[in-house]
Amino acid sequence: MNYVSTRGGMKAQPFSDILLEGLAPDGGLAMPESYPQVSADMLESWRALSYPELAAKVLGLFVTDIPADELSALTARAYAPGVFDSEQVVPVKELEPGFSLLGLSQGPTLAFKDMAMQFLGQVFEYVLTQRNSTLNIVGATSGDTGSAAEYALRGKRGVSVFMLSPFGRMSAFQRAQMYSLQDENIHNLSVKGVFDDCQDIVKALAGDLQFKSQWHLGAVNSINWARISAQVVYYFWGWLRSTTEAGQKVSFAVPSGNFGNILSGHIARQMGLPIHQLVLATNENNVLEEFFRTGIYRPRGSDQTYATSSPSMDISRASNFERFVFDLLDRDGSKVKALWEQLAKEGQFDLSEHLPRFKEEFGFVAGASSHQDRLDTIAQVNQQYQTLIDPHTADAVKVAQNFREAGIPMLVLETALPAKFSETIEEAIGQPAPVPEHLRGLAALPQKVVVMDADVAQVRRYIEEHAPR
Repeated sequence: MNYVSTRGGMKAQPFSDILLEGLAPDGGLAMPESYPQVSADMLESWRALSYPELAAKVLGLFVTDIPADELSALTARAYAPGVFDSEQVVPVKELEPGFSLLGLSQGPTLAFKDMAMQFLGQVFEYVLTQRNSTLNIVGATSGDTGSAAEYALRGKRGVSVFMLSPFGRMSAFQRAQMYSLQDENIHNLSVKGVFDDCQDIVKALAGDLQFKSQWHLGAVNSINWARISAQVVYYFWGWLRSTTEAGQKVSFAVPSGNFGNILSGHIARQMGLPIHQLVLATNENNVLEEFFRTGIYRPRGSDQTYATSSPSMDISRASNFERFVFDLLDRDGSKVKALWEQLAKEGQFDLSEHLPRFKEEFGFVAGASSHQDRLDTIAQVNQQYQTLIDPHTADAVKVAQNFREAGIPMLVLETALPAKFSETIEEAIGQPAPVPEHLRGLAALPQKVVVMDADVAQVRRYIEEHAPR
């Protein structure tokens, strides 16, 4: 299995090379040359596997340059007992027959990002050790990616992390999770701006090929293909736990900001997993919902990106969206390149001629949710099902209700534990969310963070001063 760029300008490379690269040299994103196909018989043979065993099988289709026994050891460590709170790793939490939550918040930072990041921590260390090399991770986070990456990579050999986050835009719990880490290889940079400003700085540094090469820059946000492929696993897991025989359809509802999580569902569907619909849920920052409704992709500026009560989705420019457009345009890298050049000049592009294909060919439907919708949904789910959900999951539950169909299970992908967004929970149900016992003292811990302007040169200087030589 080799990988090419969405913009057509990268020679095919194996998994371990694109793992360490982040953005492709032409500014595009790595994609497999073709999607591996999973037969009904293969799916049935996977029913009895544990989560780490299933991860080794699914990831083995994408990772062909690491021996199968070594890959199995990596997934066994990533999803080992004690790393995740649930024996199953990803429990299916039934709200009512045919309507369940896929429990992705059992990891060390209580968010779905742990699912891929724990594997990423293992595979980074493995490949860097094999190559006797080092890597400086430069990433942007709107809330959960940062802490998941830092907890997965803290103390890892050969890896340093420089994580940019938007100043004042994350919950107090999210900030405490990240900034309380004192490890020497972890650097938190709080940028005066919004998430898109942070992401733009990361892309600018990654696009400076000389700087990238000199300082061995890599990525952990969902532009990294290893993240996307590791997330594909839990779609297979959810389907296997919600069906009893081959060919049964399941729908998935996914809160979406940067498009990585639902992209993994798209890939699982392209591989042959019987997914009926992929229900994309946004908050008030509904650029993606607008695209799937109209065919027009029109990101907004920093001053038009709302600060909402589901802050991890306060994103206007979705990094992974380019990967879907690559598939939509029959994998024509020159067309994708031209579209992103048009986007840079005109601020939007129009693919409305493909509108019928979104649902008919790819299964995508979409909806948006508001602050009041979140509050109402959190309260309703708590009262009706005695289950507390976080605001992002509430966005997906709200939107999912419009697309439920008899006889087709709907799985809502859980984003995080409610404890990470306690102010909103208290507004919804009148009391704060319970905090897991081992994290109750988090807010009182000393925090290590550097505040700076949304300026590429400042971030570049900081990396030069603090990256290992």
